[in-house]
Formats: sequence, C-alpha cells, structure tokens
Amino acid sequence: MNLEDIKATKQLLSIPQKIVIIPHKNPDGDAIGSTLGLLHYLKNEGKEAVIVAPNDYPKFLKWMPGNESILNFEKDFTPARKAIQEATVIFTLDFNHLGRVDHMQPFLEEATATFVMIDHHQEPADYATIMYSDVSMSSTCEMVYNFIKNIDTTDKITPEIANCLYTGIMTDTGSFKFPSTTSTTHRIIADLIDKGAEKTTIHNSIYDNNTPSRLHLLGCALKNMVILEKYSTVYITLSQEELDTNNYKKGDTEGFVNYGLTLEGIKFAVIFIEDKDQGIIKISFRSQGDFSVNEFARTYFEGGGHTNASGGKSTVTLKETTDYFVSLLEKCQDLKA
Repeated sequence: MNLEDIKATKQLLSIPQKIVIIPHKNPDGDAIGSTLGLLHYLKNEGKEAVIVAPNDYPKFLKWMPGNESILNFEKDFTPARKAIQEATVIFTLDFNHLGRVDHMQPFLEEATATFVMIDHHQEPADYATIMYSDVSMSSTCEMVYNFIKNIDTTDKITPEIANCLYTGIMTDTGSFKFPSTTSTTHRIIADLIDKGAEKTTIHNSIYDNNTPSRLHLLGCALKNMVILEKYSTVYITLSQEELDTNNYKKGDTEGFVNYGLTLEGIKFAVIFIEDKDQGIIKISFRSQGDFSVNEFARTYFEGGGHTNASGGKSTVTLKETTDYFVSLLEKCQDLKA
C-alpha cells in the first residue's frame, strides 16, 4: 500500500462504519481465508463487519474460525442484500472486477458505500476508492497480512487470524511451490506460525479429506486426459454425466488440472468441466514458465487471472469447446515443441 492509501484507510476506519467484506463467486481458500482474516481483525478492533459470499463454497473450507457467520447471498438473500444496501464501507477481496460476483453485481453497483479493493490479479477495474492491488503478491491473504501491518501492527494478529491467512497463502501458492512464493512469503508464514497458525491441522483439513467418490472422479478425469506433445499441452474433460455418476460435490475437482503439469515436458494444462445448470463449460488453465494463461483466457474464453493460473468459460458444447481449444494451440508459438 502507498502512504496515501494507508492514510485514507486509517481515516476511513477511525469512525464507526457498517462494513461488508466480499469474496468472489465460488470462493477458494484464498478468498475465504482473506475475508475471514480481515473480519476477525476488524471485529477485534470493535468494528461492525460481516462477510457476504456470492454463493456456497467447498466443505473443506468450512472449518475456519468465523465460517458460521458468513452470509451466502443465494441462501441468505434478504439479510445479505440488506447488509450491502446499508454498508458504509465495502471491502472486495481476491477479485478486481464486479463481474466476478455474478448476481450480486447490480447490488454492488447501486451501493453507496466507499469501496476498498485488496487483490493480486491482473488488470483491475477502477470501481474502488482505495485500491491495494499488487500482482506480485502470492495471495490476497499475504496482502491482508500487509494491510494489517500497514494500518496497525501485526501484533494484532490472533491465532484465528493466523489460521485463516495461512490457509489462503498455502492454497494459492500450491503449498508454497508456485513462482509467486517469495522469501517474504516464507517470512510471513513463519510469523503466522509463531502467532498460532496450526500448520498440520490446516494442511490435513484442506488436503486429507478425500471421499471414495472424489477419488473415483479423479480416476475418471485422468482416464480422460489427452496429451498433445506437439504443443507441450495436456487437457482433461469431465462431462455432467461423469460428475453425476461420481456423486460430485462442490470443490471435488480442486487441483485436478495440476496433474497435467507433473508430466515431463508439459507447459500448459487445462481442465474443461461441463455445468449444465449454468449452461457453460467451466475452464481452468495452468502453465509453467512464461506462457501467460491470463492472456489466453482473456483473449479466447472470457476469463483471466494470473500469468500461470487462470479461469474461463465457454457457452458451446464440451466437444465444440475442446475442438476450438485445440485449434487455438497452433497460434501459440511458445508451446510448440
């Protein structure tokens, strides 16, 4: 944060406010961890604050302290809408465009609150009065740590906050292996452990919670894997029928796309997941090296994110989507073997 934003934030929070904290749709570990971490800090400082999530999120994230207080906009529509309408300050965390909150977007656009953005994705929109945007950060949770440090002191970080922030940093760095993980990231993680983050419990809660149906779904996904050696690319498909057959639950496909990148010589991995309820194909892109899946997703699949991790969507059939995807690879000179 620059000095001007730090001063403005301190001034904003120096008076009573009705604060709403919002993650993106289909929130992941970084989105839930950062919003809960900020919520605990604000409440400990005597602030009136609530989290409104656009929709539900995976069960493996619901152990975090404060989870039970989160309003789900889809299920808790009346209190969630009321909170947004009455808010005087709205924090948006782990996204930088209001389109990322889906059906909540019109309500945010009509809100009279002062907006504060904390986010590490590329190409931020300009809806926020205070923008803490830094694409070099490993995660929004690392940014919330810095936010607390800049406007106050990290001595205010309790074990509850530490557990939430550790979770988001761990998940968004792929357990500290992605290029965005810096020496500073590790120093922050060390401090969070010193402040009470239970690293083994967190890891077990996130990663050691498989069900037989999820493992069967993983087997199906790996069986569907297509390797395109010419383009150093792997893609996986999962149809709605395959999801239903394997008793799919939200979050079950988390991490599946990364298996492709474990293959020698592969630079680009993609998973296409059919969602008939929404009428779309959900797409996750991952890459190694300099190939920007953010640019690829923005250009061809209405998406975006980070250089090496992005998402997108398609509104045609699963086969039409994968055929189109393969046709695009010829344009990607960086991928050709």
